[in-house]
Amino acid sequence: MKTILIAGGNSGIGLQAARNLLVHGHQLVLLGRDPRKGEAALASFGTVSDRASFVTADLSTHGGVRDAARRVLAQHDRIDALVHTTGVFTFEESRTADGLHPFFAVNYLSRYHLTQLLLPALRQAGRPVVLMMTAAIPPTDETDFARFPEFTPFAFGRDRKPIQLANHHYAAHLTRAEPGLAAGVVNAGSAKTDIMRIAPWYMRAGMKILGPLVLDSVDTSAHNVVEAVRHDDWHTPSYWDKPGRFEQRTPIALNAVTTQHLMDASRTLTGA
Repeated sequence: MKTILIAGGNSGIGLQAARNLLVHGHQLVLLGRDPRKGEAALASFGTVSDRASFVTADLSTHGGVRDAARRVLAQHDRIDALVHTTGVFTFEESRTADGLHPFFAVNYLSRYHLTQLLLPALRQAGRPVVLMMTAAIPPTDETDFARFPEFTPFAFGRDRKPIQLANHHYAAHLTRAEPGLAAGVVNAGSAKTDIMRIAPWYMRAGMKILGPLVLDSVDTSAHNVVEAVRHDDWHTPSYWDKPGRFEQRTPIALNAVTTQHLMDASRTLTGA
């Protein structure tokens, strides 16, 4: 039985991945911002809910990440897999308490920060796994990181790609820095989840009309995460581009100088 932590596991794709992993007999720790959703998620597990727990966490701030890591480490000295499915979807210019844009803080930096803080527990596993869920962003060096990490003012069309792509660089960094650890990035696909509630009205309207024709099921979007946690024979670091197709993956090969630059900036921001 593996102990698996899913950040964002109280809703959407993370919750579906949790359900599927519980079926396979694993122990789950879910992180989420809303305790009511956390309680509802645990209740939905039925007779296997005793193998799941929930930790309330605000992963949009440095303090919230540190508090979550402290509470998880107080309860678990070994974590076999850490899955990041948290995400925000916003076009607006706004800042967290740390002066960062929420899209950057949640969709990349909190993943780096939380993983770094949980490395002592991950190192206790035989082959620890770290997975990060993003939009469809293949690994490429053709990206401008000049605005990283401030992204001021935030412009979704310009800044989305480097923020999401930073997850690929972190997967590459983990593979080099942590022998025996497997890291990967998973395309979330286009499943209809709660993240769309803050999308512009025209996107919500389009999804309502075209959704039945173009959207993946939540189970399909969760498939590659579940399989990557369960199997130990995939190459690290890897990127899964096609939801539901675990065997179809691409090695992450990126410029090491750029990776180090992003990791140095992330360490400066978080202290981790």
